[in-house]
Amino acid sequence: MVVQNSVASAIAVMEAHLDGLNRRDEVALANSLHFPHYRLAEGELKTWLGPDDYFADFRARAGKDWGYTRWGKIEPLQVSDTKVHLDVQVDRYKPDGTLLTSFQSLWVIACINGRWAAQLRSSFAPDSRFSQRS
Repeated sequence: MVVQNSVASAIAVMEAHLDGLNRRDEVALANSLHFPHYRLAEGELKTWLGPDDYFADFRARAGKDWGYTRWGKIEPLQVSDTKVHLDVQVDRYKPDGTLLTSFQSLWVIACINGRWAAQLRSSFAPDSRFSQRS
């Protein structure tokens, strides 16, 4: 039962994160994360100490053509009563539905002080800031 509850909690976090992201709701997005929050990608460990610049940084990474994001898959890899590792496929789209990019990511969803949220992730996402400069 613990495994099922932990996985359900982790999936709920991922759905809340995606909903906040796609609605551009910075408060909802921040509520889906623990801070400090960490992201390892392209050999760089990024740390956000608080929610203040999280969404602006995402927009810079996603690029000017980003419209919305969908989870291509979410599969639990390891589960405990306080932490879930998820194998996630992230699909980013233009507003017209054209796929911008698709990549794998490992998300760690943790229950800290009774609250489930994303603590960190390791991503194979390309950095659009460098590929979309004019």
